[in-house]
Amino acid sequence: MNAKRLLSSALLLAGLLAVTACGKAEIGEECDETGSTDECVEGGICDTLGGDTTGLQCLKICTQDSDCPATQACTGVSGSNQKACHNK
Repeated sequence: MNAKRLLSSALLLAGLLAVTACGKAEIGEECDETGSTDECVEGGICDTLGGDTTGLQCLKICTQDSDCPATQACTGVSGSNQKACHNK
């Protein structure tokens, strides 16, 4: 493969990775602003998980405890009118 073709391939790959990296955070991934739904995938909101966890991450939005795993409860998110699945 010649150098020009190799460089073109590398630039294309770098561009694809940059576009992918700019997507919204999945449930369980880090986020920056408590109560924000803008930085999380649909159905997610940014808050602390609770328990021993203090960092912010995208949590699943819920309306009742049965929407969450058994180890979590559906409780309010600071700075919003939403509820999310937090550790009990």
